[in-house]
Order: sequence, then structure tokens, then C-alpha cells
Amino acid sequence: MPDPTVCVAGGGPAGVMLGLLLARAGIRVTVLEKHADFLRDFRGDTVHPSTLEVLAELGLADRLEQIPHQRLVRAGFEHAGRRVDILDLRHLRVRHPYIALVPQWDFLELLAAAASAYPEFELRRQAEAYDLVVEHGRVVGVRVRDRSGGHGSDGGDYTLRAALTVAADGRHSTLRRAAGLTSRAFGAPMDVVWFRLPWAEGDSAAQALTFRFGPGRAAVTIPRRTYWQIAYLIRKGGFDDLRAQGIDALRRGLAQTVPFLADRVGELTSFDDTSVLEVRMDRLRRWYRPGMLAIGDASHAMSPVAGVGINLAVQDAVAAANLLVPALREAQRSGVPVPDRVLAAVQHRRQLPTAVTQAVQRTVQTIGLDRTLRADPDSSPPGILPAWLAPVLRRPMSRFVGLGVRPEHVRTWPD
Repeated sequence: MPDPTVCVAGGGPAGVMLGLLLARAGIRVTVLEKHADFLRDFRGDTVHPSTLEVLAELGLADRLEQIPHQRLVRAGFEHAGRRVDILDLRHLRVRHPYIALVPQWDFLELLAAAASAYPEFELRRQAEAYDLVVEHGRVVGVRVRDRSGGHGSDGGDYTLRAALTVAADGRHSTLRRAAGLTSRAFGAPMDVVWFRLPWAEGDSAAQALTFRFGPGRAAVTIPRRTYWQIAYLIRKGGFDDLRAQGIDALRRGLAQTVPFLADRVGELTSFDDTSVLEVRMDRLRRWYRPGMLAIGDASHAMSPVAGVGINLAVQDAVAAANLLVPALREAQRSGVPVPDRVLAAVQHRRQLPTAVTQAVQRTVQTIGLDRTLRADPDSSPPGILPAWLAPVLRRPMSRFVGLGVRPEHVRTWPD
């Protein structure tokens, strides 16, 4: 295969979706994934109606249905023994009025398999883009560290040239740092300890996704097919303190916050059973430089609030493909560089939805989570939302979480 027209660094939702969309439009694209597979635990698994609509437009809805998953239509919080729904997706007038809980590795394999049907698509696993190749101020490719042995001959390192390089390598993006792109950081009051506990007889998925809180602690319980996925929220930078207190401290805090799980917290044998997400929220001031574009978490790290990260990344990919294909076809045909104005158009299209989403997340963090996590553990549980306000917010919040600020739709390109 000749050098690709587009090199995408990062095999996450943004990178693989963009690769699929570009190959579908006849653009030669190589996606570099530094790992041998997509199997990473506690990644974002919530596929929202906006993404389900994209899959339907690509003819992949039936394939998704074949992957074992759950559907969530409600989400809310529990306070003083009372449950209050803040989300009810059944109100949405869309084909898929629910959130599909799909393991992210299955979701990515679905996209990669669909993309592989196009000869223009290539996925190189165990291939990490670790630096940019710049000529006369323009990015013309990447330096790749290849552990597969399938490409290159210089000790596993080689150069991959492309008309456009796309950084989709996550919130700790190597390429955005190499490009000198600067971000605005917004901070977050919490980190998240992820783990799972077994399903027990009598548990019901009808309990839905629920946020439970008490003074100084909070937890989100997510029903999966055979287990509960738990997001245990702690103060920012507080994991070392929690670990120093021992695993019993985590067990006690969870049992007090989620009483119905108290009989199985002993399943947590050590902190090796957990995974820690250091929450960060930022947004690049400029998402591009000549020959390079950043999308997904590489351009805007999102808070886990509302679980919209994977869906925002997919929306970025759809918008990028819609705007880039004409210029990429010209670059592929005649070697004309992709104009900066086209890259700027992608940022312009996606910056507002990103900013609004982050503003909502910051509001939730400031008004609800920060207050909860700073509360004295011996005090009364703080209130988060007046009960009368929940019905008022339910429809707008359902639309915000389910569809986002500016839903994108897949374009069909003529041959």
C-alpha cells in the first residue's frame, strides 16, 4: 500500500471512526494503535443515541445488536432513600431512545471490522506515533515505534508520511505536545476509582444508573449483564490517602454509600482490583497546525460527568470527515496540501458543542460534586438538587446527554 493520504494516531473511538469514514469516501488512511488489541478495562462504555444514530447511518446498527449489551433509559440520583430521575431517554424522538452499554473493545472491533472492508483502510497495531515529521513548518508525517515487526527495518522505528496527520491519541496526547498546541485547563474536584462487584439474586437492572452520595463520598452504580460497575468518587488527588487507609476504608465507604452492595464489598480484596481515573478537563486553544489536526480527547479532555466523552469523540470524527473529504480527495489526486482553513472549519464546527458540554460538566462538578466531597463525613448528607427541579430539567438533560449540543450526521459521498 502506498503512503496514506491520512495518518491517524490513536485507535480509540475518534480515530477508528474517522478511519472508517475516510476509507468509505475513498481516502487512503492508516490508523496507528500502540497496543496489540483494544482490551482495556474501565474505558467509556456508554454509547448514546447520537452515536447509535451514526451507526445506523453507516448500516452497522444490526451488527451492534449482535454484541451482548444492556440498554439504559433512565439515570438519576438517590438521596435519603428516595430515587429521583434526572434522565429519561424515552422522551427522545429518535430511532434509539436509550444508552447502549457496550464494552469499548467490542465497539472498536466493530468499527475496525467495518473499516477493513475498504481497501483504503489500514490498522497497524503495536505501532505508536511518538513524534511529528515537520518540513518547512508543515507536518508531513510521523515517526513510528513499531513493536509488531511488521513494518520498518530501523530497529522497529520508521517514518510514515501523509498529507494530513490526525492526533486522536487521547487526553495525554503525544502528538499535540509535539505540535506545541496549548490547552486551557479547567480542573476537576474529583478522581474516580473504578471497580466491579458481582450481581446477586434480587438485583434488578431496573435500578438503572444511579448516583448515590453521602457526606464526603459519592458513587455511581452502573448495571452490567453479570456485575455492577462502580465509579467511586474521591477528592482530587486523594487516592494515595485512600490507599494508605487500606482497602477496608474503601469497603466501608462503599457500604455506607450503596447499602445494597454491603454484603459483597468483601469481594474487593486489594487495590489491585481497582483502576484510577485522574479526572482532567481541558480544551485546546487551537486544534490544528499546518498538516495536522487534533480531535477527540486529544483536543478536549472531558470529565466523566454524564459519560459523554466517547460520543463527543465520535461526533468530532463525523464532522471532520464531512469537512475534510473534498480537500483530501484533491490532496490524494494531485498532492495539493490540505488548506489550514479546512482544518480551522473542523474546530469551528466542534468547538461550541465542546465548550457547552464542558460548561455543563463544570457546573455539575462545582454545585454538586465539590460540595459533596468536601463535606464533613460526620455531617448530614448535603442536598444536590431540589426534588421539584428534577422534572423541569429531565427533558432538556435527556436531550443534552442523549444527542449532545450539535448532533452530526454521516454524509454519503459520490464516487
